[in-house]
Amino acid sequence: MGKAEDALRPLADSAVRGDAGALRRVLEGVGPGVLRVARIVLGRHHPDVQDAVQDTLVALTRALPAFRGDSTVLHYACRIAVRTAMAARRGSQSAARSVEAPAQDRAALSPHDEVLAARRRAILRELLGALPEAQAESMALRVVLGCSMQEVADATGAPLNTVRSRLRLAKETLARRISEDSVLAELLEVAG
Repeated sequence: MGKAEDALRPLADSAVRGDAGALRRVLEGVGPGVLRVARIVLGRHHPDVQDAVQDTLVALTRALPAFRGDSTVLHYACRIAVRTAMAARRGSQSAARSVEAPAQDRAALSPHDEVLAARRRAILRELLGALPEAQAESMALRVVLGCSMQEVADATGAPLNTVRSRLRLAKETLARRISEDSVLAELLEVAG
């Protein structure tokens, strides 16, 4: 979505000027996207999903005055959501995590394949959580949210070559970790 298509931008500008109604509409507008990101990063039923959403909306409210318009307001909110959810993952002491496949995926999968897919997503989240924060954020923006390399660079404020380096290092770390663990390699169907 280009900057010209950002329907939330005028509302964000009004919110920065103190319009509480505009702020409410901005938060309502980004809410579904923020929830989606929190669920992707943490897992659909993770106990901290709602807290991560609330923390993201508070952080967005505080960050709006610094918003330069280099992306859409939704993209800006999703970037904050990735960071907030990654912090929640790192700080979480919850041992039990339940992951549910999206409805369209469940219909196409056998029960066995559904269980394997859920395990793969949980393992990938765990692996992502073990990366250094900058690498994990870049990987989440690129892989989980599907951002282009330039969008990742814009969102993180890092030069494009730094983003490339972070992604390369993250991939190398993940590949090494997977190749060292035959169970992980088998679950993720990675040739060793």
